[in-house]
Amino acid sequence: MTKTILIIGTLDTKGVEFAYVRDLIRARGHQTRVMDAGVSGEPAFPPDITAEQVATAGGGALAALRAAGDRGAALEVMGRGARALAVAEHAAGRVDGVISLGGSGGTSIATHAMLGLPVGLPKVMVSTMASGNVAPYVDVKDVTMMYSVVDVAGLNRLSRRILANAAGAVAGMVEQAVPQGEDRPLITATMFGVTTPCVTAVREALEAKGYEVLVFHATGSGGRAMESLIDGGFITGVADITTTEWCDELVGGVLSAGPHRLEAAARKGVPQVVSLGALDMVNFGGIETVPEAFKGRTLYKHNPTVTLMRTTPEECAQLGRIIAEKLNATTGPTALFVPLKGVSMIDAVGQPFYSAEADAALFAAVRQHLDRSKVELVELDLHINDPAFATAMAERLLAML
Repeated sequence: MTKTILIIGTLDTKGVEFAYVRDLIRARGHQTRVMDAGVSGEPAFPPDITAEQVATAGGGALAALRAAGDRGAALEVMGRGARALAVAEHAAGRVDGVISLGGSGGTSIATHAMLGLPVGLPKVMVSTMASGNVAPYVDVKDVTMMYSVVDVAGLNRLSRRILANAAGAVAGMVEQAVPQGEDRPLITATMFGVTTPCVTAVREALEAKGYEVLVFHATGSGGRAMESLIDGGFITGVADITTTEWCDELVGGVLSAGPHRLEAAARKGVPQVVSLGALDMVNFGGIETVPEAFKGRTLYKHNPTVTLMRTTPEECAQLGRIIAEKLNATTGPTALFVPLKGVSMIDAVGQPFYSAEADAALFAAVRQHLDRSKVELVELDLHINDPAFATAMAERLLAML
């Protein structure tokens, strides 16, 4: 079946390379739509979506961008425009896959557009930047980064092979049918090592009832990936047991998921059960990476590359308020489960992070700020890893579903 592949390119500087990729894709029997994101000159061949259209969609004017000569500002405008138009093209049914190639500027523009497209849609980026830290370009989406080896500057024996591989890759991706399987309703869950017993028990209980559970490691990227899938409409229910990423966002640890964590399920009205898992800890790297200002705090060497810091009563009070306020925005069934005997494996009597005062501050803030007309509050005199706590959360979510 013929598919349509969107090519996002800077046709003013790399027109030959993009024409080569376009022709290879067409030779496979697929259609192409070419979006020109170049600002420095006229395109090497007529695109389907012009640079003027891209600039306008990004809130600028192409002539003004050229006159200003500010490359950084131009990249921002063209990135916004490319993303807006790529999303619109996909919504109109004109995108089955997307490909681009370039250096740092072209990669920035094209991957920003790719990040606006759904998980599962093929996305291939041939880039000079693909052998280093690709996190800014991939984020939490399934962008395939292919290292160009040589600069994307003309065609030669090596670059023709690399670009042909890339064209074949995106063509193969759009041609590939997904083998039929058992499509059970999806539920997401969040886990840390210190909440594993709870999450495992919840997962097993939900799977026994016919659901498929996607478990996300609450390491910042995990939380953001989960939020993205919820926003994408893939998820039936949420067991957000481990909300620890908010500790890092508030205090300055290394595993923050950003300020919008806990918003997607509320916004989409997806049934959710939420808990306070691992809100007793902020994450840093090795002990030597802990900021000087925190050296006097209660620290725990989780392993040689991870150091945990106990949250204070003051921080716990802020965390309780934040969690409550995020859940108050819910538009669907929501319950917050509070484990009164501890929120992590090391927050229990006799364990290194046990602090009755800090936990009390967390629980009091939740009670004070939670809107109980919207969110059910369930307080259990149990530790988060007690089997009965997991059973209660699983049964409540199943009832919601």
